[in-house]
Amino acid sequence: MKNLLKTAVVFLLIVLGASACTKKSEYDKLVEKELATNVRMDSLFLGIRFDMDRKEFYTHCWELNKQGVFTQGVGNMSIQYNLDDELKFVGSMQFYPTFIDSAIYEMPVDFQYTEWALWNKEMSNDVLLQDVRALFEKWYGGEFIEVESNDGTMSILVKVDGNRRVRIFKRNVSTVRAVITDLTVLNELKKNS
Repeated sequence: MKNLLKTAVVFLLIVLGASACTKKSEYDKLVEKELATNVRMDSLFLGIRFDMDRKEFYTHCWELNKQGVFTQGVGNMSIQYNLDDELKFVGSMQFYPTFIDSAIYEMPVDFQYTEWALWNKEMSNDVLLQDVRALFEKWYGGEFIEVESNDGTMSILVKVDGNRRVRIFKRNVSTVRAVITDLTVLNELKKNS
């Protein structure tokens, strides 16, 4: 009888342990729920959107450059948009999309305060992170959840609306990065790899 009871307890612990390992995270549930809506959220910012092809993207950016809205980013490798009133301190965002089959599928964006300095604590990346979060909540509505990176080394703020996932994290001591991804394209890339 004692052996049967011990076996039952061990079996129950194994079942509970296995179910705990397969439990979906809050993030996984959010992604699953949002993708199941089949809602397309293609708007990124400043007239740029997912599925915009290269030619349309370059034409759009060139027009905004002629109007003085966009400038060339560092090393002519990105586009810069100055944030004069959108953040607590004057800053900028630099971006350049990732194209798949000549269409935008992901947009990495780096944010910095213009007058950032290592000794200037009021312009730290902690302050900038919350500033970027507030900006994106204004642009996209709703709130972000906080998750750990896959390797557990950093916190990432995440928001998912339909197919559009926005992640915000500290890139380095002076920069906060946001990455906006079309999850439907990302899932296709994962299936085909």
